[in-house]
Amino acid sequence: MKEFLICRHRLDAVAPDERRTLVRIDDSGTITYADAYADAVLGYDPHDLVGKSLSCLAATRQDDPLGPVPREAFERGESALLTLRHHEGFFFTARFAVRVAIADADQAATAAIQPRGQDPLDPRLLHMAEASGQLGIWQLETYSNEMTWSDGLYRLFDLRPGSDMTPEHALFYFQEYQQRVRALFRRCIRWGTPFTRDLHILTAKQRLRPVRLTGQPLRAGEKIVAVAGTLVDLSERLHQRQARTEIEQVLQGVMAATEDLVLALEPNHHILALNDAMADQFESTFGLRPRVGDDLTRLLADFPNERRLAQRLWGKAMSRDQFTVEMPLAQQERELPIYEVRFHRLKDRKGHTLGAVHLARDITRRINTGDNLDYLSRHDPMTGLLNRRELLHRLQRAIDKTGDESPGHALLYIDLDHVTRFNETAGAGACDRYLRELAALLGSRIRQRDALARVSADKFALLLDTCAEPEARRVAQALTDQIKSFMFEWQGYPLQTTASGGLVPFAPGCGPSAAEELLTLAADLCQTAKNAGRDRIHVHRDPGSTMLESEAQKRLGQLQDCVREERITLMYQTMRPVTSVTWGEHIEILARLEHEGAEGFWLPNDFLPVAERFDLAQDIDRRVIRKTLDWLRQHPRLEPRLKLCSFNLSLASVLDEEFAHFLSSELARINFSADRFCFEIRETDATQHPDKASIFCDMMHELGCKVALDGAGASMQSYGLAARLPVDIIKLDRSLMGELHEDPVQQVMVEALHRIAVTAGKTTVATFIESDETLRQVRRLGVHFGQGFRLSPPRPLEELAPATVDVLLGRRGL
Repeated sequence: MKEFLICRHRLDAVAPDERRTLVRIDDSGTITYADAYADAVLGYDPHDLVGKSLSCLAATRQDDPLGPVPREAFERGESALLTLRHHEGFFFTARFAVRVAIADADQAATAAIQPRGQDPLDPRLLHMAEASGQLGIWQLETYSNEMTWSDGLYRLFDLRPGSDMTPEHALFYFQEYQQRVRALFRRCIRWGTPFTRDLHILTAKQRLRPVRLTGQPLRAGEKIVAVAGTLVDLSERLHQRQARTEIEQVLQGVMAATEDLVLALEPNHHILALNDAMADQFESTFGLRPRVGDDLTRLLADFPNERRLAQRLWGKAMSRDQFTVEMPLAQQERELPIYEVRFHRLKDRKGHTLGAVHLARDITRRINTGDNLDYLSRHDPMTGLLNRRELLHRLQRAIDKTGDESPGHALLYIDLDHVTRFNETAGAGACDRYLRELAALLGSRIRQRDALARVSADKFALLLDTCAEPEARRVAQALTDQIKSFMFEWQGYPLQTTASGGLVPFAPGCGPSAAEELLTLAADLCQTAKNAGRDRIHVHRDPGSTMLESEAQKRLGQLQDCVREERITLMYQTMRPVTSVTWGEHIEILARLEHEGAEGFWLPNDFLPVAERFDLAQDIDRRVIRKTLDWLRQHPRLEPRLKLCSFNLSLASVLDEEFAHFLSSELARINFSADRFCFEIRETDATQHPDKASIFCDMMHELGCKVALDGAGASMQSYGLAARLPVDIIKLDRSLMGELHEDPVQQVMVEALHRIAVTAGKTTVATFIESDETLRQVRRLGVHFGQGFRLSPPRPLEELAPATVDVLLGRRGL
């Protein structure tokens, strides 16, 4: 939490402007409070500022109060002059000074609670209490007959805060209750009788509002000097009570008309309603007869597995409109009826959740009779999930129906880790019960249009219908996290494990065209995740690859060995200024993977297709960055000379929400400034994920780093990206350099990209300069930097180290 004192700054002012406003923000930079002077200083109403980011006040990104330069000034105890944008659109200079800076923490190091005593209440606390409690506070002085109100009371009467009021005027809003209210005040003033009454007021906007009026005397010795109290809005409570009554009446009618098991719970898991069929079956299963008002979790206290499953299912029912599962009421050894359980959320007129209801229908006969052969042919008999055959059918249908406008689908293959030990410790029966309950949990966490199947003993597959890759990644991570936290108790022994996954997004014209091939690819990808250490998800990154699966698996094993053993060699290639003289080194880091033995190196074109296909590129990116920064930390004398150090990033790193946190912790370990480092996004990745690329650029800029767009000019989208994407450097694609000296079309394209970049305030770099003719054309077109074998070939990073000179000092004479 930080508190800023902000005032306007004018160099030509005779006297300084003493008006200043106090603004408080949380650790995320969101404004949580602004005082009454915010309108005069900043041009914003204090209430409009709450909830916005402090950065929204800045005129430019360099004037962001949370940026690196102002932050360094604040840490030194200095103020900062920044240019802000007024609410009406004009700009002005303001002085920012930090008054309080306290880091939020989950637990305070030292804390104490003391009685508040007679200290006056902070107006901000009063405002928060009134807003959350929908109430207002009033006080009537008995001698002067003057009444004071808080802002909350003005809002209850639909009046503008600060309006002139008299007690007689206030009584007018009570309509037919005026005489009763007068009598209440009179008795309180004369005899000190406190009062509480539920009434109705007619507000200034002619709205009838139910309220609760309370009052009590305030004494000075034996004399009553004032009467004070509250006025509380009861509208929300009455609406909820009315909605609950309506729901109870509907439930009674439904329960009387069906033989299915009906149970309704409140959000706190207390029973709201149930029918006799539900009570009878519950008593038969668990030996306890539930009643209205009972806590379902306490009723299942002696059945921990069923209690946890019920908590998960009802928790989902309180947050989703409806879903269906098929399961018995309990996972016990004896045969129990199988029910089709439909959950439905209960809401009031305003959409607030009042509870949830489930209706369970016995489908045991349907499952066990010959009429259900079709159902049995499509479902796994133990878990009730789809079987492999039905999954392949739906997967093929998804492949065939995928249209050009669809965001695509995704297939997730899940393999449970270390499940075989369950058979050794608890037996096959306990393992089967674990899988049944886990299947019910996973089924409750997916959408109805998705398809979840058990494809073999401890392996599951999930078809995510119409689901883009970012959302599919979140779903996959959420499911594996659920599996990791899921615990099943067997005779006091906890059964718990993790899961590995393979995620294959597929879109029109990409990936295998047969369902069996797609499922095999997801299974192979899942196996690589298990081989890489388990409890992780690998995402398919190269849907257009023509590499044979056997060759890909062979290379994958070699690649995993290289990464695991840190056989990564760092090279660098210099970027030279071609239109002006610039001092210092501007380099790009290049990675080479060492073959085992004396077989040489793997170049990026050799290992990147396999690394991206099996989701290892992100790990390689981090290892290259960490190894480079470790080397720079060993050569601190290079700091004045190194002006730019650039890294190539894979799409996985650009999409990784934790990359900024990783980079921040790594940069904190070296003495090099963050603006010396640049991270390159490929133009194809930025075109495919423009929003994610913009977010990545913003995160890098918040850290103080630079971003480059690599491969600009490879497509027509490059011109829009060069102008719109918030990058600092535009690196021209190699396809523009090959015939640049003799192809006028390529010269026009390079010149257009350069002009766009210069207009947007960005630097341009021409790559793959191989000849003097290309270099002359690049210089003629005004490109800022050049890179290629003609200027500097790749060299080992060790050659960049500053030269050391041994100085021998002779013995001084006396």
